[in-house]
Amino acid sequence: MVADRMKHSGTILFINRFYAPDYFAATSRLLTDLTADLAAAGHDVQVITSRLRYDTTQTPLSMRQRMAGVEVHRVWTTRFGRFSLYGRSIDYLTFHLSAMWRLLCLAKAGDLVVVMTDPPLLSLSLWPVIALRRCHLISWNQDLFPETAGALLPFPVGSRWLLSLLRRLRNFSLRHARRAVVLGKRMAERLLAEGIAADKVCIIPNWEDGQCIMPLATAENPLRAEWQLVDRFVVAYVGNLGRAHELDTVLAAAEYLTDRPDICFLFVGGGAGLPRLQAWQQQHPHAHLLIQPYQSRERLLYTMGVADVHWFSLLPALEGLIVPSKFYGIAAAGRATLFIGDSNGEIPALLQAGNCGESFAVGAAREVAERIRHWADHPALCRKMGERARQWFLQNHDQALAMRLWRQLIEEVVQEINTHA
Repeated sequence: MVADRMKHSGTILFINRFYAPDYFAATSRLLTDLTADLAAAGHDVQVITSRLRYDTTQTPLSMRQRMAGVEVHRVWTTRFGRFSLYGRSIDYLTFHLSAMWRLLCLAKAGDLVVVMTDPPLLSLSLWPVIALRRCHLISWNQDLFPETAGALLPFPVGSRWLLSLLRRLRNFSLRHARRAVVLGKRMAERLLAEGIAADKVCIIPNWEDGQCIMPLATAENPLRAEWQLVDRFVVAYVGNLGRAHELDTVLAAAEYLTDRPDICFLFVGGGAGLPRLQAWQQQHPHAHLLIQPYQSRERLLYTMGVADVHWFSLLPALEGLIVPSKFYGIAAAGRATLFIGDSNGEIPALLQAGNCGESFAVGAAREVAERIRHWADHPALCRKMGERARQWFLQNHDQALAMRLWRQLIEEVVQEINTHA
């Protein structure tokens, strides 16, 4: 239990589109961890979320429930799902409207409102309600929008004014926030360049639960036998494969390695990139690619531990706009990382600091293939990197460390509010 001076006398209201029992959405897992920790510390914590599950548009969740000391309010939204940009936009819009109404009903003067970025620009649409109810905003930025949309989508030159307007309005809400939480240095630099005051920008990286995910010897992993991976060197991707992830380089590397049946590329998950991956598999029947669906949370330890090395990527244009969270789960599992993206980005800096993986430029398929070939021939190298990854994780990115940073942030904001009351 934290000291009384750290407790907020009002309610801490978190707002995000996904929450437990959903666990496929990374924001859902993070928010569930944090709210449970704050509730256990004695705070009055409530969540406004949707009735949706990340992996399906069916079976909406109950409208209201209490979970681990957290009061959960689920609002209505449309259920078009993630695979159509048009349908997703309608889902976003209806959540914005429903969340505004529920916040208007729940918020009281002095409450802290912590707004995540799913859907995008949520802090902007909720700001009028926050101001009207005389609450205090903390913006928890998992990505920066509209910059991300500008980098991913083919906006005509004549419509760039809209992106500029949205960015200015987003910045307005952040300037009026008590804090703008970001995930890394490059993202912080982006906001500082937008004119957000340095004392408002706070870096709290994402995390993983080191008690839930930990190193597991491949010989002890039942998925190795279940998926026929015994005695194979496994290069895995686990999670959502979205539009922000670069895929061509690793697929080209897999083509270079068709002469090595002992090396298997494993994909476990879903996302917008899955249909393309499935189509590529059909077009390259001799490539050693295995695709598996999302696994249950009870199998997460085995899913993360099935690989010898994990890979993931980020389009260089998105560096500083998104910080991939996959690294924390990989490091928690004691596995090495192969990253494809900007060599000067956030993840390469972490890999270098922890000496627990390697990064490659987009398009460097032959180099990636040769590195994987070398690791497969010398698996002890990967094991050593995995051991260093676990050590780095425990020192820097374990859940307990992140919870402490969030509690300190809440205390600072409360003290700041009390000082100026």
